[in-house]
Amino acid sequence: MRILVVEDEKGIANFLRDGLKEEGFAVDVADDGKKGLNLSNENEYDIILLDWMLPGISGIEVCRLIRKNNVSVPIIFLTAKDTVQDTVFGLETGANDYIKKPFAFEELLVRIRVQLRTHEGEQTTLTIGDIEMDIDKHVVRKNHEEVSLTQKEFALLEFLLRNKNKVCTRTRIIEHVWDIHFDADTSVIDVYINALRKKLRGDDGTNFIQTVRGVGYIARKE
Repeated sequence: MRILVVEDEKGIANFLRDGLKEEGFAVDVADDGKKGLNLSNENEYDIILLDWMLPGISGIEVCRLIRKNNVSVPIIFLTAKDTVQDTVFGLETGANDYIKKPFAFEELLVRIRVQLRTHEGEQTTLTIGDIEMDIDKHVVRKNHEEVSLTQKEFALLEFLLRNKNKVCTRTRIIEHVWDIHFDADTSVIDVYINALRKKLRGDDGTNFIQTVRGVGYIARKE
């Protein structure tokens, strides 16, 4: 899952970037409103964390412009403003949620997960065949037995299962699972796909992660 953080306070931005990466998110950071707006127009994000007070273009204006472009990505305002009027104003601008600084990282994570579930109608448990993924508990089981995955393997599997029965292009995978951009070489994906296949292969040798030659991968039951 890919998150855009628009925050001009370097300490907060770095804290959010590092914490969200540890949770398996791919994270882009912008330190002013114009950069944040440009990134939101150029890339596909699953959620945006948007500071209210930003240099250049305010968070309020960034939110308005995103909604003007009919982009429905969930937006959570991060702000020190704490009056009821401020909260109402922010939500009426088009934000989905509002969290006041200072905030606990655990609370922010809960709010992010709520928005993701609400926006995409997602469940906390994703399944395919005999594979079950519990997003909240960060656990994957095969035939009811826990499978040990690295953070990035978990994130890749989550993206594939959230898009079950849909072809996931290599570009979309690299954008949503990794926080780096590739011009052409996406071979790193193959390494992780092969690792997942080995760990999740069925007892009969079947595997639900299938290659769509020249395009990417698809998660579907054979």
